[in-house]
Amino acid sequence: MASEFKVQFPGTGFPQLNVAEGFSLSRTLDVQNSPILFGCRTGICATCVCLVEGNGSGAGEDEKEVLELFAPDQPNARLACQVKVDADLKIVALLEEG
Repeated sequence: MASEFKVQFPGTGFPQLNVAEGFSLSRTLDVQNSPILFGCRTGICATCVCLVEGNGSGAGEDEKEVLELFAPDQPNARLACQVKVDADLKIVALLEEG
């Protein structure tokens, strides 16, 4: 049986999710009213840039290049569409709508 991890979205009122290990956060949020805005879902538009608190795996090289442009001084920044859940996480949107 695969492990499940808690994913929380502090300050949003959005309920905690229990996500199977290795599952894509963007696919998990696809079927729900998401607290994170998604654009392209391929990691190039940075609509979903967020801060991630937890000990999950880090960004890949392509994601790091995008983050250098959109969140250069944020070491905990990730593109939510690229996050695969492999630890308990707290996620806060970095870019505000509007």
